[in-house]
Amino acid sequence: MTAVDVEADRKLKTNHRTMWASGDYPAVAAQLIPALGPELVRACGVQPGDRVLDVAAGSGNASIPAALAGGLVTASDLTPELFAPGKTVAAQRGVELEWVEADAEALPFADNSFDVVMSCVGVMFAPHHRAAADELVRVVRCGGTIGMINWTPEGFIGKLFATMKPYAPPPPPGADPPPLWGAEDHVRALFGDRVENLTMRRRVAVLDHCASPREFRAYWKHNYGPTIAAYANAENSNRIAALDRDFLNFLTEWNRGTPDRAHWEAEYLLVTATKR
Repeated sequence: MTAVDVEADRKLKTNHRTMWASGDYPAVAAQLIPALGPELVRACGVQPGDRVLDVAAGSGNASIPAALAGGLVTASDLTPELFAPGKTVAAQRGVELEWVEADAEALPFADNSFDVVMSCVGVMFAPHHRAAADELVRVVRCGGTIGMINWTPEGFIGKLFATMKPYAPPPPPGADPPPLWGAEDHVRALFGDRVENLTMRRRVAVLDHCASPREFRAYWKHNYGPTIAAYANAENSNRIAALDRDFLNFLTEWNRGTPDRAHWEAEYLLVTATKR
């Protein structure tokens, strides 16, 4: 890349780190999707002694279950501010992990270093999907497993991002929409013939932490980095009331319970593959 490109990428990654450090993503992972990490570990077939890399690991919602399964786990993330809660939980559960600050698009690990490389709704938010996919393939050994859980474009989280998009900061040039990682054709194109036994299964996570759409809106505004960023941008353009309205309408429409006993069903794509 040119010096201009390098500087632009540095600023982009700094903005991403700031966004994910805002709010309380460890709470979101623990309260809304606690089952996804263990499910991914089972799908990857982590065994005692396996060298496991969790990319965009956050606070370790998949890394810690992999360590509990006996894996020798490295949890990597662009936002090391998320590590402290994970380290606390890991200590409480009696496991040790290596925690490494790392960019999913330029991992600081040698080729063929791991038996399992996985990501639980993490790598999908790296802005350049091809670069991230290349890194996942590069660092896993031949015959090793790649496993991912990604939100789908058609599901609740994909539509949540679509609702926020008119109010959010504009994406950088060339950035890929995160929910595309939940589209089967996109995943096939990214990995190509570098993998075999590619399996993709659509499943649903039930989000029932909040009792009503209004309460759930407040939860997202307080805890989730991308929502916080959208509201900050909307404030700059005096559009908070419009975002509040559209967000509440979205949550009300997608509520699969009652107005006072609400729940939401978030579709995701569970991906596993073997490196050739």
